[in-house]
Amino acid sequence: MFDIGWDEMLLTAIIAIVVIGPKELPRALRTAGQWIGKVRRVSGHFRSGIESMIREAELEEMEQKWREQNAAIMAEHPPADMGLVEDAPAAEPDPPAKPAPKRKPRKPKAAV
Repeated sequence: MFDIGWDEMLLTAIIAIVVIGPKELPRALRTAGQWIGKVRRVSGHFRSGIESMIREAELEEMEQKWREQNAAIMAEHPPADMGLVEDAPAAEPDPPAKPAPKRKPRKPKAAV
């Protein structure tokens, strides 16, 4: 992100020790770390919001393209009429099923 070399870091540390002082430096670094954490959280939240808006816009574009393609397909191939066709002959009913033959009851076998 930032192109900071070791020499620049060393110079910043020396200036911080001189300006802030060695006793207050840990507290100042802790405060700076907290602020950096807050900035990262806010920027992450902002980035996720922007990304979700982009995704929604892309979905809307895809849905619009789908609707246009669907309309073109439906115009080329209209759906068949779902009603009865008058020219077709009426179907003949199936013949009635034959009843199953009746069986004679079995006689019990004799015990041996």
